[in-house]
Amino acid sequence: MPINVGNTAFMLICASLVMLMTPGLAFFYGGLVARKNVLAIMIQSFMSLGWTTVLWIAFGYSMCFGPTWHGIIGNPLTYAFLHGVNLHTMFTGNNAGIPLIVHIAYQMMFAIITPALITGAFANRVTFKAYFMFLTAWLIFVYFPFVHMIWSPNGIMAQWGVLDFAGGLVVHASAGFAALASVLYVGRRAVVENKPHNIPWIALGTGLLWFGWYGFNAGSELRVDAVTASAFLNTDIAASFAAVAWLLIEWGYGRQPKFVGLLTGAVAGLATITPAAGYVSPVTAVIIGIAAGIVCYYAVAMKNRLGWDDALDVWGVHGVGGCLGVVLLGVFASKAWNPNGANGLLHGDPSFFVKQVVAVVICSAWAFAFTYGMLWLINLVTPTKVDRDAEERGLDLTLHGEEAYPVGL
Repeated sequence: MPINVGNTAFMLICASLVMLMTPGLAFFYGGLVARKNVLAIMIQSFMSLGWTTVLWIAFGYSMCFGPTWHGIIGNPLTYAFLHGVNLHTMFTGNNAGIPLIVHIAYQMMFAIITPALITGAFANRVTFKAYFMFLTAWLIFVYFPFVHMIWSPNGIMAQWGVLDFAGGLVVHASAGFAALASVLYVGRRAVVENKPHNIPWIALGTGLLWFGWYGFNAGSELRVDAVTASAFLNTDIAASFAAVAWLLIEWGYGRQPKFVGLLTGAVAGLATITPAAGYVSPVTAVIIGIAAGIVCYYAVAMKNRLGWDDALDVWGVHGVGGCLGVVLLGVFASKAWNPNGANGLLHGDPSFFVKQVVAVVICSAWAFAFTYGMLWLINLVTPTKVDRDAEERGLDLTLHGEEAYPVGL
């Protein structure tokens, strides 16, 4: 198969956009935490940039896309350290004419950002050693298997007919419910500081995430065609409508329009449209965006009432948003907008809706259960939670010996 220069160039750009999302996430989270914890939260995202790449090249890609073991996981040795991959090895998944190394690079960027999303839930209270162990185990036992089951052609959920265009299940539901398990296991912060220290950083992070999300969603078509264009437009539509919906609700309750609310709503819309972006119409994207703004806002409000210390609202935004998007895909999917997709509940196929709901339950339950058990095991090896003195002094100094804002400079 000859290389398609256009598709290859497009996918390299999309991989770059998705890579940019992880630094964007670091700024988004960095702006939300207190000044004394900025570096501690940002290093967790950048650590994923480095360490996830190591695991991905060593065996991660092979576990995700290698020959299947009962549709659950790929053979970790097939592409270990890119064994057998050369300049002429082509990706054959959709006849797009892109080299396999492009697909390896693109999917690696997804693997990098997914565990980084979870870090916002346990911000300001987890030791770096425990996070390092968490990052490694979570990728191997949660992320890699679900990529294989849903995105590998031989995956058990893919064979069953479950659809997830760009990661509502694989990325957002799994990360969101892992975040909830982390919150419940690690417990509340001893020093609760929920006031953002730098709102312009949050805006910068949101802008980078929003920009990168076009590569995240449109790039998931793995080629340039009309579906690519509709996924691109749907991404912006859902983010915009969700941002406005969140702002209006919060404005109605608080009598003031909040910038952080607008930004958070946009991220909720982006997470919610992700599984459906390439399978639904732009009008449906409007509905999904509005639903994301409303449902995710009240999910965060419920979390606050229940006293869950999800510091940066990972569960309410990503977990609930991802699950909502997968379920709404089961309702609104239309082959008129993607012949390779499915028809949802409103287009005559209730069985597809059932499959999407079952997939949400399985993915969320496994991510939650494994994360909770894994943190318990990690805590037997090394403390997962810092002590009160470290929280009071700030993790930047106590864990890393560095300061974002040194006194006197």
